[in-house]
Amino acid sequence: MAYEQLAKDILKDVGGKENITSVVHCTTRLRFKLKDESKANDDALKANDGVVTVVKAGGQYQVVIGTHVDKVYDTLLAEGGLSGGGQVDDNYEDKTNMSLTDRFIDLISGIFTPFLGALAAAGMIKGLTSAAVSLGWLSQSSGTYQILYAIGDGFFYFLPIIISLTAAKKFNLDKFIAVGIAASMVYPNIVAINNSKNVLMTLFKGSFIESDIHITFLKIPVIMMNYSSTVIPIILAVWFASHVQKLAKKLIPEMVQLFLVPFFTLLITVPITFIVIGPVASWASDALSALFQTLFNFSPILAALLMGGFWQVFVMFGVHWGFVAVFYAELASQGFDQIFLLSVSVCFAQIGVVLGIMFQTKNPKTRSLAIPAFISGIFGVTEPAIYGITLPRKKSFVLSCIAGAIGAICFALGNVKAYSMAGFGIFAFPMVIGKNGVDATLYWTFASIIVSFVAGLALQLIFGRDAVDPEGEVAKGKAEAVAQAASEAADINEHAVKVQQEKIDYNQATKLVSPLAGQVLALTDVKDEVFSSGAMGQGLAIEPSAGTLYAPADGHVALVFPTGHAIGLNTDDGAEVLIHIGMDTVNLEGKGFETLVTKGQAIKAGDPLVKFDLDAIKAAGYEVTTPVIITNSKNYHNVTAIASGQVDVGQDLLELN
Repeated sequence: MAYEQLAKDILKDVGGKENITSVVHCTTRLRFKLKDESKANDDALKANDGVVTVVKAGGQYQVVIGTHVDKVYDTLLAEGGLSGGGQVDDNYEDKTNMSLTDRFIDLISGIFTPFLGALAAAGMIKGLTSAAVSLGWLSQSSGTYQILYAIGDGFFYFLPIIISLTAAKKFNLDKFIAVGIAASMVYPNIVAINNSKNVLMTLFKGSFIESDIHITFLKIPVIMMNYSSTVIPIILAVWFASHVQKLAKKLIPEMVQLFLVPFFTLLITVPITFIVIGPVASWASDALSALFQTLFNFSPILAALLMGGFWQVFVMFGVHWGFVAVFYAELASQGFDQIFLLSVSVCFAQIGVVLGIMFQTKNPKTRSLAIPAFISGIFGVTEPAIYGITLPRKKSFVLSCIAGAIGAICFALGNVKAYSMAGFGIFAFPMVIGKNGVDATLYWTFASIIVSFVAGLALQLIFGRDAVDPEGEVAKGKAEAVAQAASEAADINEHAVKVQQEKIDYNQATKLVSPLAGQVLALTDVKDEVFSSGAMGQGLAIEPSAGTLYAPADGHVALVFPTGHAIGLNTDDGAEVLIHIGMDTVNLEGKGFETLVTKGQAIKAGDPLVKFDLDAIKAAGYEVTTPVIITNSKNYHNVTAIASGQVDVGQDLLELN
């Protein structure tokens, strides 16, 4: 489905982004709060092939999309330059059921994804400017060079400020407080203090964390670091500040929170960042560098495998800057370095994988991000490729690490040495040209880069196809792959229907048992035209008399909404079932609901799925009428109710044939 065009049409027909106060989404609907609903074009929206219908209720302008609403929502935000509002969106993914790896990737991607376009642009400008100097087209003393390089390098120099904005959103910190913390870290006078020759004392003498003290704070020694272009210190600082802010809001009277909460948050966080958080993050980087120097002396091949394989992880955490200090120390002591150079091939491993994804993807948005990421990677700037392309596709990221390790081995085998700092990507070649001119080390460098690139491309093409697009995760062949695809892909209908049409005999009757005890109602009796009109599919509704929802058939859980008010199932017989507990109960934000299953979980008929508090829902003013919808009704000749009146859990309810 062309989500980009659909998003543009919706934006236009709701009156433009200027008419949008906020937008969130639930199981099937985009829920807008519009400044003026009369500016919305109801008829145009209803006529759109990607829109089921339009509903106006509860002060919201609801555009019904279907179960792939999350993808339309993400595209809508991107197309309109909007930010999602409300807890319905912020908690859409049920993070309580996410693995630590998934949480980590969610955090990293959430922080870096919003500025990927600008990051890629800055990387391209920086790389092209350096290329122009290398080719003799520009002089570093020219004004043209100074301005162009400022455009490219300025973004990276002030990266802590940019990251502070996105990290603030992830950690629920006031964004202006976050900017204030980051600005203090890169404040020119602070940077100047770090370079001062006035040393008050030296801490940790004789260790790798030996530090000169230039200033104190309330007589506490402050270990000054250079925080420009760093990543981890500001993320940790924003995380810490979010907890300080939360505590401050609890302790400070509401009438003076406007200025006293920022006051105390900044006053506490910034000194602790300079005294504790920043130095610890920087020492972690230095310790990692020292470890790899020891490893290289022990086994160059082992060091190459580890350095090449994990360099992108170091970049992701920002600890790769510690290797720069090791590099210069080695140059000063012996005139060359062999550690830092091992990371050069990684750029080409990364863009090899990105090129493979460009060949394999069917998603125009992915391709549009991949092209600038590929270009900036050529010039040695791999962050856009990591955060925008490979990291969100975990398997592709792992494949790029493997390819980087393979390429790094060439450096170790050739005993390649770096004699100067030139840059990354295609600008790495001058690093290996020493006072004796071109020799075998240059050829080994070429070999490493070619091997890395080819390895990345080949690994992605062979092993990474199923990680490129959600559509690629649909398994081939066996009927049980339908449920697996539904658990892995957010858009369950588009993928599962295709497999089911190939494997399921829809002429064979399928029965569903009642998931609830209560009174059976026709869909036309439901007080919501989306369900009552049959737009979402055929089925019936139940007015529940008890607060537990059970599985109506054997199958898998395809979708669990975080608020617990709705659940999607894929049965083993090929039916796609949406059960929506109550009307507009998404507004309760999970209060009164307890989800008992997780997405992708196998279920048997009669297994409990959700517990809900009937009295609490009714007391809040919401209907508890629960539609049971067959969302792929078009694949059946008939969807027939075989129960009426009072029904018990487990009693035959619907027949599909």
